[in-house]
Amino acid sequence: MTAAKRLIRELQSALGRRWVLHAPEDLLVYEYDATIDRALPQAVVLPESAQQVAQAVRIARRYGLPVTARGAGTGLSGGALACEGGVVIVMTRMNRVIKIDAENQLAVVEPGVINLDISKAAAPYGLYYAPDPSSQKACTIGGNIAENAGGPHCLRYGTTTNHVLALEIVTADGEIAEISATQAGYDLTGVLVGSEGTLAIVTKATLRLLHKPEATITLLAIFDRVSEASETVSAIISAGILPAALEMIDKNTMDAVEEFAHCGYPPDAGAVLLIEVEGLSEEAEEQANEVRSICEKFGVRELRTGTDPAERERLWAGRKSALGALGRKAPSYYILDGVVPRTKLPSVLAEVYQACDRFGFAVANVFHAGDGNLHPNVLFDERVPGATARVLELGEEIMRLCVEAGGSISGEHGVGFEKRSYMSWIFSEDDLEVMARLKAAFGAGDGFNPGKVFPTSKGCGEVSSHMRAAIAKAGPGAYV
Repeated sequence: MTAAKRLIRELQSALGRRWVLHAPEDLLVYEYDATIDRALPQAVVLPESAQQVAQAVRIARRYGLPVTARGAGTGLSGGALACEGGVVIVMTRMNRVIKIDAENQLAVVEPGVINLDISKAAAPYGLYYAPDPSSQKACTIGGNIAENAGGPHCLRYGTTTNHVLALEIVTADGEIAEISATQAGYDLTGVLVGSEGTLAIVTKATLRLLHKPEATITLLAIFDRVSEASETVSAIISAGILPAALEMIDKNTMDAVEEFAHCGYPPDAGAVLLIEVEGLSEEAEEQANEVRSICEKFGVRELRTGTDPAERERLWAGRKSALGALGRKAPSYYILDGVVPRTKLPSVLAEVYQACDRFGFAVANVFHAGDGNLHPNVLFDERVPGATARVLELGEEIMRLCVEAGGSISGEHGVGFEKRSYMSWIFSEDDLEVMARLKAAFGAGDGFNPGKVFPTSKGCGEVSSHMRAAIAKAGPGAYV
């Protein structure tokens, strides 16, 4: 029996035949996430417990194969791709909300729980989970922890790392361990959040819940130009106002959204700001009035206000449907994730538009303006020969614009495979060496999610091509 067959047999014995995928047509489903790159694993397993995760890790280790943990596949940096083959462990069956502790404002959940389902489970107690990525109806909390996900409301409430209190993990040795942010000593929980699955696999998380605010007011401000909207963003923060959310969408995005959601955006407007303030009723109303005054100072052409849930949902409809609506403009888009100082938003956005014009691609911007987290969406057709390569070249130029403006290469999507070669732009060799030592201290080596964060000699495309060739050569019965 070949090693490939023995691997599959052992995994089937540990997890059950139904929960081990190895046929080429099944593996294809797991060769991509929400990015451009592709990579094919040798096997995919779907465990239902931490014990089964640990078993799968130990089996893969015996065969010298790397392991990549995966949630819903909504990641935007190639973090869930099996860049060097191996075994993909899909956590979506581990989807229980184990406990809502209303008294202590805690939720204990498995990694496959959908982000929004945590808030639904907490709602009867007047509580909710604050981090809200745009994909919160689909993304899993395990993936959020791996990427340190943010969302529109991270401006006021912080990203995932500010809301994770304890973790159960499986180590590279296949052992189950528990760590807590409240324990004395080093904050290993903080280290693991945002480590992109390179140090350990999360099998349970204890999360902080917040009380729902007494009042929430949503304002939609329509401007003639992106520059006016950008200046308004800086002015709001400079005035000492910290909105719960401060989002911007540009004209290209508005055009796509209007065709889909019919939000009533003026066809000649240049940008929309979505501003949300909340707290005690008096506090929220006072902040809303200040925001209105600032918007008027910078030439807002129209202001809309929502106070009840239905009104606010209508105002949010354009922002929440933006990415899906872009499919009306092009068959493919490449979403970028960079950070710049808020005061640099007008100049960097202007340079982004200029760069896209030079490369011959349209761009639609929809992003978290309050913390300078840009998300340019480059629109293209990947079926056109050479288009993908040029889009990636353009993406690198846009990332350089962010760094040169004093920003960073990622705000919330992670480094993953996509931006690993950019790490040297913002970190010295000594910095990277320290990070590598941390990885070694966890015993992960290249066993967990290789090819991510740090540059390696192999690319996802190279490994995927190799895996396809190997499977084709072995024949349809090789992994049975």
